[in-house]
Amino acid sequence: MPKRRVVVTGLGTVNSLGQTVEEFWTGLMEGRSGIRRIERFDASPFTSQIGGEVWGWQGVPADMIDARENKRMDRFSQFAVCAAVQAVRDTGIDLDKFDRDRCGVIIGTGIGGLETLELQHKRMLRDGPARTSPFTVPKLMANAASGTVSILWHLRGPNFAVATACASAANSIGEAMKVISRNEADMMISGGSEAALTPIGLASFCALKGLSTRNDDPQHASRPWDRGRDGFLLSEGSGVIILESLEHARARSARIYAELVGYGASADGHHISAPDPSGEGPSLAMRQALADGGAAPEDVQYINAHGTSTQLGDLAEVRALKRSFGDYARNGLVVSSTKGATGHMLGATGGVEAIATALAIHRGVLPPTLNLEDTDDECDLDFIPHEPREAKVDLALSNSFGFGGHNACLLFKRFAD
Repeated sequence: MPKRRVVVTGLGTVNSLGQTVEEFWTGLMEGRSGIRRIERFDASPFTSQIGGEVWGWQGVPADMIDARENKRMDRFSQFAVCAAVQAVRDTGIDLDKFDRDRCGVIIGTGIGGLETLELQHKRMLRDGPARTSPFTVPKLMANAASGTVSILWHLRGPNFAVATACASAANSIGEAMKVISRNEADMMISGGSEAALTPIGLASFCALKGLSTRNDDPQHASRPWDRGRDGFLLSEGSGVIILESLEHARARSARIYAELVGYGASADGHHISAPDPSGEGPSLAMRQALADGGAAPEDVQYINAHGTSTQLGDLAEVRALKRSFGDYARNGLVVSSTKGATGHMLGATGGVEAIATALAIHRGVLPPTLNLEDTDDECDLDFIPHEPREAKVDLALSNSFGFGGHNACLLFKRFAD
């Protein structure tokens, strides 16, 4: 049986640039950074004191979920619910009239409800085990976001959570595409969510020496491929997209942002936190995505790169691009990283960047790489520094790579009947 075509019909996000897709996209186009000094807790004892909060977050809006349910969710689940409701509304579909057996949810996370774990551990030590909240496990478990979103609309299709660190959202979207292509669902709500910007989360990444310490200049701290980069910026948020079979989307005359035609997933098999310097693992995932989509390397015009602003990671990705695209990587391929604007949302980042990639295709504008002033010698590709660029893109890749050596690549195509 031939695989069914899969299209993107809905988008939703909350992140440091805004709490809607339009706020996020406008921030990218205006070259704004969502990085500031951390406000949710006193970050002064930490070596990195800056990050990408969802600024002004007050919980899921009341028109999306009731206040009682809001309190029963960890922050990462709240983000996911808000992004999912936005995405469903964006499709224009009424899920109450949808075949609930034919719609599923896959929302990944790298860490899950870290804030809940921290707070309840403190409560147990202070007040004793009997005072631990009965909602502790339901709030902190990695599948809480995916489960809550399915419960919201009583959806009974395939439902699970992917936990592959910073590749979680991209893996989730890729697996959702496969579910639809195998005719196991007509629609999937997929993406990722993360809220690890907590004291223990920040302290742990500081201990790894992976974060930028440019505390006096937060707006310019995330500097993908720049010679002066000194680490990534810990951020939070969620990115959720709606995937539908083309037949289903056509039957209801849906607006289609892009077609998702390829998915690649691989492992470095190298180190639990450091990337393989050769870039072979990410290159394999990119080649798999191209093969899955029936595309040649020269067919790709744009790549939304992982580009975290770390010394090792940025170099490894450039080497992976050169492995995958050969001379075309330097002569024709256009690459950018939106993490200069958003920081790194860990398990949510692939969802937010999938949205950026789909919109770049749909609107014909490529988001820039912020803060790229002095390009590293080996990083000699076209990274779209500073300003967005108008371009007609027919095929684009979105890359996500995570601790544990997980690599996930999504291949998006301009939709055409």
